[in-house]
Amino acid sequence: MDERLPLILFLLATVVPLFLGKTGAAPAWLSLQGLAMGWISLTQHHVLSAHALAGGLEVLLVRALLVPTLLRRALAGSAAAHDDLMPSNLLIWGVALALIILAFKFGDGARADVRALTLGVVAATGTMAFLLLSTNREPAAQLVALLFMENALALFESLMSEPWSVPVHVGVSGLYVGTVAVGVWLVRAPAAPLPAPDPAAAACAVSDDAVAREP
Repeated sequence: MDERLPLILFLLATVVPLFLGKTGAAPAWLSLQGLAMGWISLTQHHVLSAHALAGGLEVLLVRALLVPTLLRRALAGSAAAHDDLMPSNLLIWGVALALIILAFKFGDGARADVRALTLGVVAATGTMAFLLLSTNREPAAQLVALLFMENALALFESLMSEPWSVPVHVGVSGLYVGTVAVGVWLVRAPAAPLPAPDPAAAACAVSDDAVAREP
């Protein structure tokens, strides 16, 4: 089986929603990223050890199921769910394409080397997350950008000769869940109400206007 396929799926799950997706569809793309990462975790060492199995299941449960479900529930019924994840602007799209090309300069020869392709995907995902953070100020979009970035950092583990230990895996997963928990709270937080008009100030404004209109 081609080892590049899950990396291509991961990259598509990053690029497609930024150019064509709505914020409400982001949980599905995060699930696809999680599935691709679980696939890589289970197959990268060509031997299904207990550590690889535990790591792959942890990725699938947390990144492909739990976190996207929490985000999907937070966005349900939200007006932000119908907004573009990244603004539909030709200038921003041009910058995004340039950043993707620049990111894959780190992965020259990716057609022949899976490690080079992995590095290119990690760099492209990280730069796209930073671009999203700088172009969309909505809390939901900012949260999606942070989750993209954390997925890119987790994908970087597959380049290591030795996988992370179990405590490190637990800590990284806890940080990922903690990020989405705080983000969901911010997304659900009601907007601050506008200050009530001061009747005295309104009366003064009306009187001043009446005086100004007198001949």
